[in-house]
Parts: sequence; C-alpha cells; structure tokens
Amino acid sequence: MVDLSVDEWTQQEYLRYRKELEEQGVKVLLIDTILNPIDGAETVLYSPPLLRSEPEGSVFVFYCDSGKSSRERLREFRSKFPNHVCISLRGGRGYWRKNLQV
Repeated sequence: MVDLSVDEWTQQEYLRYRKELEEQGVKVLLIDTILNPIDGAETVLYSPPLLRSEPEGSVFVFYCDSGKSSRERLREFRSKFPNHVCISLRGGRGYWRKNLQV
C-alpha cells in the first residue's frame, strides 16, 4: 500500500508507487523544478498554472539537483497545490539511476 503522507520517495519507491497508483487511476507526475530534465524519465516542467489544472488527488513528485531544495520547499508546494499530493524525490536528479527498474 502506498503511503502518501510521507515527505520523500526514493527513485525505487517513485517507480513502484507510480505504477501502482496509475493502475488505480491516480496520475503521478515527476516535476522538474530546475529546468534540467532527467534522462530516461518522463518529467513535467514546474508551472503552477498548468499543475493546478491536473486532476484533484494527482501526486506531484518534485525534484531538484540534490533533493534538498525540493524537500525544503514542500510546505510552499503543498500550500500552492492543496488538492494534490506533494512529495520530494530523495537525492534528486543526482541520485537518479537511468537503468533502475522495479
């Protein structure tokens, strides 16, 4: 079962939970906050007006280079997107492993 109350997901959790949630009809987006997409991953550029139009209950997984800034900004993200779940990617772009699969 997916715990949506946590602040961070590892890459492995993101990949596993994304699949599980999307099978239940929940949209999961990997949000690029640094204008630097992750190779081999489908990312969405951070744009509050566009993100607010995503279905209520969607999960937004924010990332930066190290995971630190996106985690520190969770309160801000959660206040901007109260109808969505906001989580930070632990380790950010720097810890992303292109070949990791679940």
